[in-house]
Amino acid sequence: GQTVVSFGVFRGKGESDVEVNERVGAAVAELTAAHPEVAITKVDDSVTYTEGNYEAALETLLEGAALSVIVVFLFLRDVRATLVSAVALPLSIIPAFWAIDMMGFSLNLVSLLGITLVVGILVDDAIVEIENIVRHVKMGKSPYRASLEAADEIGLAVIAISATIMAVFAPVSFMGGIAGQYFKQFGLTVAVAVFFSLLVARLITPMLAAYFLRDHAHEEPKPGLVMRGYLALLRGTLRFRWATLAAGIAFFAGSIYAMGTLPSGFIPKEDASRIVFSLELPPGSRLDDTRQTTDEVVRLMKEVPEVENVYVIGGSNPTGTLEPRRATVVADLKHKSERDVPQHAIEETLLRKMEVIPDLRAYFVNDRGERQLAFGVMGHDGDVLADQARKIQSAMANTGMFRAISSNAALDRPEIIVEPDLERLAELGISTAVLSETLRIATIGDIEQNLAKFTVGDRQIPIRVQLNEAARDDLAVVSALPVTTPSGVTVPLSSVAKIRFGQGPSSIERFNRERRVVIGADMALGAELSDGLATVWALPEVKSMAPGTRIQETGDAEIMGEVFSGFATAMGTGLMLVLVVLILLFGSVFHSFTILASLPLAIGGVVAALWLTNSAVSMPVVIGILMLMGIVTKNAIMLVDFAVEEVKQGVPRAEAIIDAGRKRARPIVMTTIAMSAGMIPASLALGDGGEFRAPMALAVVGGLLVSTVLSLVFVPSFYTIMDDAANGTARLFRRLVRPNAQDEPEAAATAPAVNVHALERAAGRSLPIAAE
Repeated sequence: GQTVVSFGVFRGKGESDVEVNERVGAAVAELTAAHPEVAITKVDDSVTYTEGNYEAALETLLEGAALSVIVVFLFLRDVRATLVSAVALPLSIIPAFWAIDMMGFSLNLVSLLGITLVVGILVDDAIVEIENIVRHVKMGKSPYRASLEAADEIGLAVIAISATIMAVFAPVSFMGGIAGQYFKQFGLTVAVAVFFSLLVARLITPMLAAYFLRDHAHEEPKPGLVMRGYLALLRGTLRFRWATLAAGIAFFAGSIYAMGTLPSGFIPKEDASRIVFSLELPPGSRLDDTRQTTDEVVRLMKEVPEVENVYVIGGSNPTGTLEPRRATVVADLKHKSERDVPQHAIEETLLRKMEVIPDLRAYFVNDRGERQLAFGVMGHDGDVLADQARKIQSAMANTGMFRAISSNAALDRPEIIVEPDLERLAELGISTAVLSETLRIATIGDIEQNLAKFTVGDRQIPIRVQLNEAARDDLAVVSALPVTTPSGVTVPLSSVAKIRFGQGPSSIERFNRERRVVIGADMALGAELSDGLATVWALPEVKSMAPGTRIQETGDAEIMGEVFSGFATAMGTGLMLVLVVLILLFGSVFHSFTILASLPLAIGGVVAALWLTNSAVSMPVVIGILMLMGIVTKNAIMLVDFAVEEVKQGVPRAEAIIDAGRKRARPIVMTTIAMSAGMIPASLALGDGGEFRAPMALAVVGGLLVSTVLSLVFVPSFYTIMDDAANGTARLFRRLVRPNAQDEPEAAATAPAVNVHALERAAGRSLPIAAE
């Protein structure tokens, strides 16, 4: 309710929001102390949300780390082993912060998002290592020897797990366009953190286990009810492996179909406790009209108890367009922790309140000054374009899916039209430039260089002379304006031009040399951006547009398409890199495809999580799917790696893959639950920025849980099928290529080798070193 002189401060490129805010606060405090007669009050601030986002991310990080460690303890029931795995978290995250600083990154929404989501993965490698070491200790080995042998046994699997995650996330940093600017820091942050966790798991964890764990009496693990049931199911799926493969393919196809039925959007609606409205009055409205209308808007907004302050900028829209009939209104809400009503519900309430004000177009915009849904109607004929835009707006309003529909089509405003009489001008030798100069000086005054100056001290104030507003509305006054001829004689304006009232566009907008009218709208409660786009494209008015006109997506709709296509490219590149990494590590193309076959199983979990929580497929969800592409391969890597090593030792393939399921099921379940527990705080959408993190965490948790259960069942069957394919291909190549015969081995080298692993299984314990 008070008139203020406002000023805004924006940070320079590369500077920190928080540090600039602190320096501005100190400067304002100095000004206030020096001028006690002036009160300087902060009325709008985006830094508070930034700080809250940072604090919420760190709280989520710590809570996720604690839950991961608790899960490890519940499975291992060993305090020392739990502490060894817990040490991996700070040893991985602290160097990651150092690397972020070295790369010139900052702690922002994207980099903090990467750190928050990777917390469950960081302890993953250490869990795999320590679980295998504990298993060897329970076989009767000393901790030192168990650390050596267990680390050697699981080493390839741990390296493969981390390498695949890095291979998936590195390409994200090289995405182009707007998406690339967003996620350059995200991809490299995750990749660097995982790299440090790999170093810790391979170097620090075995060393700590060797000296920190205690001897354990030999304990032959007895399979419980769940394990016995799983092994029985595994034997059944191996017996009917082709049916199992068909079921997996059917599940994947169903998941893809279900994914297509989910709505999609760009960024989830966030609760920033701040709403920015753009107000627009009819053409011809004056600043006093804008003042009266905004005063009424403020009065209605203050009736809502969740609204703390209302700040009005009259004569400007949120993007900075200066026009007396426009205004920007910023409503600051109570923090979301202090109210029960979400921000989107308050937005609905405020819009309904403003509907009662006549001749007012009101809608809210995002941080970039854009509408939730925006598209441009393109063409060359302005009249046809405006008519087409009006028809589309009317059709959109009839669907009931949109609210606060508006367009930037230049509404005709009243004007005085002066039409020169060219023949009369030629007779008198008067040019149209003289005519326009006469009108300009009368209405807005002469240019500053020609104005008289009034000197006040060391200042010179220009004196501008022009007709008052009442005279401009009088055609008689305008008609009598004197126009000077080249001979110095003056004639009235009416003698050389026709003067009349009319109307015309207030502005013209072009894009790529075409006239454009941008139609903007907000989605009705519960509808997403994809629903709105589908509805617009299905309108009869859009399908049968006038010749020479067309629709072009803009704003969030355009960026959403760019982001999704960019992620698809990055995901494809990442999967190719994963395949290359797996081939190099395992030395087998077929086994690498076996591992990649576990990826499609995660899609069903993502769909289920989004469907249960009524969430849309948005940019955070796509990030979550990308993360799943890196971490879901963990289950298959652990199973396939163990089975391959067993087969190399002479164990029959079926027995080897069943043994892999028996010995690797616990670490697989442990790491999955630990990663899911690490992401539970993020999935609850607590704290500032939680609405952005929650869909991503939900997608990852759902995909992890479902893919873990299914990979334990499907991967063994697919492994046997691909192994047969590998053997068949090898036989085919031997027939076609006919390799040279191997050299005969030396007599000394033909001594029968002792299969220590087979002896250990027969004895049920670890053999002493001398016997080996």
